[in-house]
Amino acid sequence: MPAPISIVIPTLNSEAELPGCLEALMEGLASGLIRELVISDGGSQDHTATIAEEVGAELLSGAPSRGGQLRRGCEAAQGDWLLMLHADTRLSAGWSDEVSRHLEQGEGRPGYFRLAFRARGLRPALVAGWANLRARLFGLPYGDQGLLVRRSDYQAAGGYPDQPLMEDVALALRLKGLVEIPVRAQTSAARYERDGWLRRGARNLWTLTRYALGVSPERLARAYRK
Repeated sequence: MPAPISIVIPTLNSEAELPGCLEALMEGLASGLIRELVISDGGSQDHTATIAEEVGAELLSGAPSRGGQLRRGCEAAQGDWLLMLHADTRLSAGWSDEVSRHLEQGEGRPGYFRLAFRARGLRPALVAGWANLRARLFGLPYGDQGLLVRRSDYQAAGGYPDQPLMEDVALALRLKGLVEIPVRAQTSAARYERDGWLRRGARNLWTLTRYALGVSPERLARAYRK
């Protein structure tokens, strides 16, 4: 019987972060969880493609849109389960045991991980705490928390929309029974440290609110990049 999980990672000039993400996944190979690794690239100009080829990943190339990249990656994946991760996310040690337990006892429900930043202090803890609370209360994990879902359920939900922002929220709203898997998804704090923790956190919340009010992802992406 083939391993159950296809890993799908969208990338764009990710050479600095991708090796750490892949290293953390190695225990999943040893435990027989990972069937394949699909890297869906958006036109990287660095050594991202070389890294993907060196680890034997299936490398896809296309337009730079995270929603579109994830959609292409998931369409190419063959596993019964899909695990989507950002390139700057590293699952904490022991994740494969918890994921195995979820596959056996989770009744087929989709799951996400507990967000943590690779930074110390009160502000990283507060921002991560709010993100985890939002995910638990409203069933709205962001992409940096990862997503584990049966391929059949992913397809039934319509998959990721090809949009530049909020693709993770759009899919989460269509999935039923999302639960937290007790594994830390340790993600980069670089953007928060650059923009300011409270400022970027408030900006993310405002973006989510505007999306819920019907503002287009393209318009939100333009504002987000400014």
